[in-house]
Amino acid sequence: MPVPYADLQLQYQSIKREVDDAIAGVIRENSFIRGPYVDGFERDFAQAVDVKHCVSCANGTDALYIAMAALKVQPGDEVITTAHSWISTSAMITHAGATPVFCDTDGATYTVDPAAIEAAITSRTVGIIPVHLYGQPADMDTIMAIAARHKLWVIEDCAQAHLARYKGRQVGTFGQAATYSFYPGKNLGAMGDAGAVVTNDSALAEHMAMLARHGGLIKHQHQIEGINSRLDGMQAAILSAKLPHLPVWTKARQQAAEVYNSGLNQIDDVTVPAVAAERSHVYHLYTIKHPRRDALAAHLGAHGVQTAINYPSALPFLAAYRRLKARPEHFPNAYQDQSRILSLPMFAEISREQQAEVIGLIRTF
Repeated sequence: MPVPYADLQLQYQSIKREVDDAIAGVIRENSFIRGPYVDGFERDFAQAVDVKHCVSCANGTDALYIAMAALKVQPGDEVITTAHSWISTSAMITHAGATPVFCDTDGATYTVDPAAIEAAITSRTVGIIPVHLYGQPADMDTIMAIAARHKLWVIEDCAQAHLARYKGRQVGTFGQAATYSFYPGKNLGAMGDAGAVVTNDSALAEHMAMLARHGGLIKHQHQIEGINSRLDGMQAAILSAKLPHLPVWTKARQQAAEVYNSGLNQIDDVTVPAVAAERSHVYHLYTIKHPRRDALAAHLGAHGVQTAINYPSALPFLAAYRRLKARPEHFPNAYQDQSRILSLPMFAEISREQQAEVIGLIRTF
């Protein structure tokens, strides 16, 4: 049977009335920019992720920039992040005025290696951006200890990790701020672009809100120079309709991952996702490794199973960072993983029959 990589239409159909009513309400009340729907989502999302403040914005990329701008990143600063992520993480370091410094991953969880962070710190380092990649938290105890020891700020990139937990505590509650993406395919996805920054620091939250809204919280009263990065009312209403379902969807993803694990972990050459102790993985992506990744992907595709590669090039090896002159030995784990990783179909509504099809085809390969 054909198995899609994700099925956003199936999710929509399951809550169609709630989403349609939310959209109709925005249109009826002309609440397209700011207004009660945005305010309500910010309040509810902050509560859902156990923080005091949520500052919504246009997308997860802007969220990273806003957080760094509010933390006063300056030209000449260095910000450490992982070699394995989407380019938003590192590109916004550059756009905020700093230099990205990449660290290798730990070889098991795809998250940044704390030992590599420690080795990368210089007198110019001001902060660390760990990425909770694919939905698994990074090693936050160790990272926060390093940050405290060197007096560095931490921004958690939670774009793929809505409701993930580290030692029972929500991701996004460890650093000075955390950023989220609500891109349509995320575990909590809008029907367009959307993002947010969260924090427990009231002064930082106010400054980030001003940055996102042309430099002021009241129209025509510009306290600083900001940017235009607002969550629109339509997306806020859709996200608010979806948010109450997120815990159930998260559990469904975790159950689907267990099915994949039990069906795949005895197959030669297949490496299923490793989950570190005391971390809850929310499986935005279910990513395996295989030494003949491209041939396996072609085999699955020929039989109607959609897959993806997240990401085909580790960040230091992209053309955008050619200036850094990265070599494979600098990032051995990220370099090796880029040719072996393959993301299988994963969404809350995936059926056991669809998963059996995927598992069977991988076993046949």
